[in-house]
Amino acid sequence: MPATCCNIHWLEADLARCARWRCERGTPAPQRVLLADDTLSADAAFRLVCEGTALLWRGDFQNARQLLQALARRVDQVPKRKRKQAEQVVPMAQAFNQHRQTQSRRARLLGMLLIEFNADYSIALRRAPDFRLACTEAWGQAEPAGGNSVASLRELLGIGSAHQWRRTGIDIAALGEPPNNRIHPHYGVFSPVRGEYIGLLASAHLPKPAKGQDGITAFDIGTGTGVLAAVLARRGVAHIQATDTDPRALACARDNLARLGLLHQVSLQDADLFPDGQAALIVCNPPWLPARPGSPLERAVYDDGSRMLKGFLQGLRAHLEPRGEGWLILSNLAEHLGLRTRDELLALFEQNGLRVISRIDARPTHPKASDPGDALHQARAKEVTSLWRLAAQPEPAHPEQCLP
Repeated sequence: MPATCCNIHWLEADLARCARWRCERGTPAPQRVLLADDTLSADAAFRLVCEGTALLWRGDFQNARQLLQALARRVDQVPKRKRKQAEQVVPMAQAFNQHRQTQSRRARLLGMLLIEFNADYSIALRRAPDFRLACTEAWGQAEPAGGNSVASLRELLGIGSAHQWRRTGIDIAALGEPPNNRIHPHYGVFSPVRGEYIGLLASAHLPKPAKGQDGITAFDIGTGTGVLAAVLARRGVAHIQATDTDPRALACARDNLARLGLLHQVSLQDADLFPDGQAALIVCNPPWLPARPGSPLERAVYDDGSRMLKGFLQGLRAHLEPRGEGWLILSNLAEHLGLRTRDELLALFEQNGLRVISRIDARPTHPKASDPGDALHQARAKEVTSLWRLAAQPEPAHPEQCLP
């Protein structure tokens, strides 16, 4: 369920109104709310949202979309002073922080154009599409007794886009030929649109089964959509335990694995990192950037204090079978942004009794990697995604074993 911050209040026709406030980012309901319709100009709307006034739309729905686009153009306009500052060479860590501040301001301002929903998620505006199924997928079954609710138009459009992704799915080459290779991401679950990390998992050599065993078992830590567990299953791993703490992710993974006919090989568990027991192969693709997420949707990208990375490395050795391997899939973008050094990563391996067997690298092919206009292009152009094959370091010999 989305983060909800109490209720939102406003005046309409001299009557006090309130509704449930829905906000995935978890920000409080705006305190100042003004009714707006087709007569409001984009310049006036921009001034109001910059002053902290939210606009509850009462006009034509399609005009609201056009107003949102007009607001976005105004938000994205860079004053001459800031353009000159942007031309100056600054450390990448500073550029990253400035980029995040810009994105946060953009989200805050564009999130001030609001839409009211009826209790069944219908929208009582002229030319409003039917978002009821999309909202049900994102927010859960509508409760007529729960009354009306309000959310930003920007968030609603994101819900609609996620619904389309969920309906059509994403072709994953490592899972075979279409249409039997599709992963259907749910709202709030990170979409596997970057194929290089999946390709790394599909090409790395699997550990050999222990003597007397027909196959290996594997853990998929933080399964998300279930895509990595599905690839391992298609590669012949007989039993995989996939974990996550997000109910949306577990529901999404279960749906995808059922569609692919792989639930007999993969079991899903609500667990923080590791399930009980040991495995010959343990896979983890943690968020790649050690920074605080600004919303639940950003938790797949930002790992505050490297909590998941450190937790995986701290628990890996204890959960590996003898001669087992841990596969850490990680981009080096954090290194190029000045957020973590390679030496710090290698020190984490050493501190947790792990050694590197080998590393497989891949260059990203997503559009931002080759976009010189991207604010972080200098770092993205150097990015490499790696699959680190890790194993437990040998136990030190006891003194008596060294005696002649």
